[in-house]
Amino acid sequence: MTTSTQTTTKTEHHTPKTATSDSISPLFAKDYNVYINHTDAGGIVYHANHLVFFENCRRDWFAKLGLNGYFLQTDTGDVQHFVVSQADLQYKRAILLDEVISVRIDDVEIKPASIVFYQSIHRHLTDSAASSNAGLLSRGKIVIACVQNQLRPTPNTGDKDHADDTAAANGALMRPIRVPQKLRAAIEQAAARQTPVNQ
Repeated sequence: MTTSTQTTTKTEHHTPKTATSDSISPLFAKDYNVYINHTDAGGIVYHANHLVFFENCRRDWFAKLGLNGYFLQTDTGDVQHFVVSQADLQYKRAILLDEVISVRIDDVEIKPASIVFYQSIHRHLTDSAASSNAGLLSRGKIVIACVQNQLRPTPNTGDKDHADDTAAANGALMRPIRVPQKLRAAIEQAAARQTPVNQ
């Protein structure tokens, strides 16, 4: 990622809820197949592909909430979207070729211009082992920042100097903005329905 976004916000310490530790059902969970293109020569999923599974899970959750992926358009035609600004991962166990894994969104924290996702990947276990952390493969804290494109399309005059001047005048390619209200409301409504597993 070539663009970084920093937002300084005073928040209280947040302890994520996880289905394994607090017996709280995840906000969203989906099973994914592990294919050969996810793995190295030894049949183990590349560490970077944990991020791919987390990303797919977030997109699928947004789709379930009725949101059009990461790209939103305002009434004025401005394009708002999300970029990953931070990713902290803990790898617990290897994910293997041909497994079916459960990728989850355990909790979400909404900040003024970003959303913090607490996610995890689990191996399917028998009922006797399901109450422990034996099936936890990895967990991550992923921060996505809400930004708006600054550059607008300009006619192609063939003048390279003019194009360079236009880009410079526009300054940064994107700027941080507040999380759209529609997205905030959808996430807050989903989080309000999060319940203990046994209820």
